[in-house]
This record gives sequence, C-alpha cells and structure tokens, in this order.
Amino acid sequence: MIILEKPYVSDFLLQTVRNLGVPVLDNGTARMLGVPSRQLLDEKTFIQAFKRGTEFPLYTNSEDAIPWIHAHLGFSPLPGRLDVFKDKAKFRDLLKPLYPDFWYNVVSAEELPGLDINALSLPFVLKPVTGFLSLGVFKISSSGEWVEAIDEIDSLVKKVRRQYPAEVVNFREFLLERYVEGEEYAIDAYFNASGRPVILNILQHEFASAADVRDRLYYTSKGIIESNLTRFQHFLDRIGELTPLENLPLHIEVRVTPTGEIYPIEFNPMRFAGWCTTDIAADAYGINVYEYFWQNREPNWSECLGGKEGKIYSIVVGDVPKEQRQGKITGIDYEGFVARFSKVLALRKLDYREYGLFAFAFVETGENQRDELDWVQRTDYHEFMAGRPNQGL
Repeated sequence: MIILEKPYVSDFLLQTVRNLGVPVLDNGTARMLGVPSRQLLDEKTFIQAFKRGTEFPLYTNSEDAIPWIHAHLGFSPLPGRLDVFKDKAKFRDLLKPLYPDFWYNVVSAEELPGLDINALSLPFVLKPVTGFLSLGVFKISSSGEWVEAIDEIDSLVKKVRRQYPAEVVNFREFLLERYVEGEEYAIDAYFNASGRPVILNILQHEFASAADVRDRLYYTSKGIIESNLTRFQHFLDRIGELTPLENLPLHIEVRVTPTGEIYPIEFNPMRFAGWCTTDIAADAYGINVYEYFWQNREPNWSECLGGKEGKIYSIVVGDVPKEQRQGKITGIDYEGFVARFSKVLALRKLDYREYGLFAFAFVETGENQRDELDWVQRTDYHEFMAGRPNQGL
C-alpha cells in the first residue's frame, strides 16, 4: 500500500507501483499523477485493507502523508510509532537505555532568545523537535552563531508554515543536543515482518566544513557499504529491541565517531531518502528499494557490489542561493549544471520557486575524480541562476 504526496514523486516509483499493482490511496496527488483507476482505493476501502493486512506493507514517499495517517489510522499502533521518531525529544528518550550519558534538552521557541548559552557545553546542535531536511538546524559554537541562528529561525517561520504540515516541520519547540564529532551516514532500511532490520543502501553525507549542516552531497560506494554494513546492522538490531518496528521503512541518519561509536541523529519513518532520492540504489547496485520492501527481500550484497570497484554514486542537491530565494529568478541553466559532471545518471528538475531547490542529480564518478564532488561543496550555484542580485533582483 502507498500514500503518494507532494513535494515529489519520481517516475521510477510510479512505474514500480504500476508494475507491482500496489494499492494507492485515492487522493489529489495520485489522481494528478495518473495512477490507474484500478489501483486507487477510496479512504474507506484503503483503511479496511490496512486493517486486514495486505501483501504490500504501507509506504509513503513523503512525510506530508503523516497528518492523514494520524487522522485515519489511529486504531493501529502506527501513529504512535511515527510520533516517537518524528518528535526528536521522544526519540532521545527512547534511546536513553543505549545512550544514558547523551546530553539534550528541549526548549520552547519563546525561550530561545533569553537562553544563556554560556551555561551550556559548546559546541551543540540546535534543531526543531519536529523537522525535515536541514530546516532550522544549526551547529552552535559561539554566542555570535547563536544570535545568527535565532535571527534565521525568525525568518524561516512563515516559509515553513506555508510549505509543510505541522506534523512534518514546526518551530514550536527546539532540541539542544550534544554535537557529535565524526562522519555522517544516511541509511535506507526497513524492519521486515519478523522485526529484523534490512539495509538497502548506505550513503555518506559529506559536509564542506565543521560548521556546514547543508544537505548538499551524499554518496555511496562499494567501500562505504563493505565498511559499514555489519556494524550498522548490529546498531539497528539494538534499536529494534527498544520498540516494535515490524514492516516499517526508515531513513536513518547517524554519526560515527573516530573511535567507532555510532550515534543516531534521527530516524525518519514511513519512507526512505526524501524526494525519492532513494532511487539512486537502483543506479548504483540494481536495488529497487520499493520492491525489496514490498516483497520482504534482502539484498545479496556480494552480487550487488560486483564490478563496482573504484566507482562513487552521488546525490547532488542543487539549492538556490539564499540571497536569491526571495528574488525573481527567471530560469536555471540546467545544461551548464549537467556539464559540470562527467557522467550524470539522472537529472530531476524541481520547482525552485516553491522549495528553494532547482534539481537533484545522480552522478557517477571514479574514486580519482574528487574534483567534481569537491566543486559541489565549494560552489554557490550562482552561475546557473538566470537573473542575479547585481542585475536588479
């Protein structure tokens, strides 16, 4: 079963839904996308099918579906499971048995300006209790960065209310938590019908600097999978012992310290990597993550990694420069953007006016082609914007 919602549904996901005959909730998004009528279920029929249980566990491409789940599936444990993961404070509470010494605190938005950060241990991370992407996420290392963060949060409030349901992003409460030094990874996984975690992809989330919190570059490779698969499997086994997670897809973000300790950053329920960027697993390893989830399958990693030596598969996020998001951009030079890479597997154009993102690109590079990925971290993308601040924006 699937609930399709904005902001983005890939052709790859749609084709998979059609090929497998997955039941789809009949809503405006599904009809706009042209889902075959034989697969559409009205709300009453969809709820009844969920109660009975079908061969296709419930998945959604977007957390915009969470309000519907809360409103209509309250008879099941699912809304409660979503709350534990979407509410980052509840999530930290859940993890206390595994991380008893991990420091965190919850404060209301009204309390932020008057908070004495000199009484806190620097650096720390400030983020909304309920969030998405890196909206409202800041690494705080000084009082100056604190003031800048508070100012930016004020400017984001209206934008967030317009773009996302409160169940997905809201700035009513914030979490302050210990900053963990180390490499960051994103894991697409699901807990199967027996409650066993199944990992479908692992991506390294690379940052331009220690202060960077952007979602700009993620990549996967044979080396990344082989170096992390076993330890992340054990990590998820431990999480599964804390709460029931059967038939639950998750997009998971963790930090691994230089000494090998794994610290969870967040667990995003009901989906894999957002905006259907999870599809890169098919380009990299031939893994259709949706099929694997719905068919309760596990990758044969020795086969999936065959012939992948020396290759890196990246998700490159094209974000509109902040100073131009309120201005009038007349277009994007997509040809110029694509020309920056030696091998583009897919280019997905986005409504840059609505979300401040103009594209996702799936890119293949060799391990000796770091210059392309390094450029992604350095660039501000101004060269691809038609209409610049110095041209009257």
